[in-house]
Amino acid sequence: MNGGICPKCGLPKELCICEEVAKEQQRIQVKINKRRYGKEVTIIEGLDPYDIDLADLTKFLKAKLACGGTVKDTSIELQGNHKERVKELLAKKGYKLEQIN
Repeated sequence: MNGGICPKCGLPKELCICEEVAKEQQRIQVKINKRRYGKEVTIIEGLDPYDIDLADLTKFLKAKLACGGTVKDTSIELQGNHKERVKELLAKKGYKLEQIN
């Protein structure tokens, strides 16, 4: 019977607002690293993996940016320099621009 109720807030899964509340509390950093052979990687840090589904967010970003990427520990790595586009996409996803550096 626990399958339909969120363990954090106690609301039914359809009405759960845990992820929206978590989005407002995140301090996200988007930065570019150079790897060998001059390849650039966009790294998104500051997301809490317990409150936000990083795999789902990575899948969304990879599809919108048409690039490869992965989840490493608590950060998301995307192939290529997508710093400005990532900020726009995170804002569309519900994150506040003031909290994205």
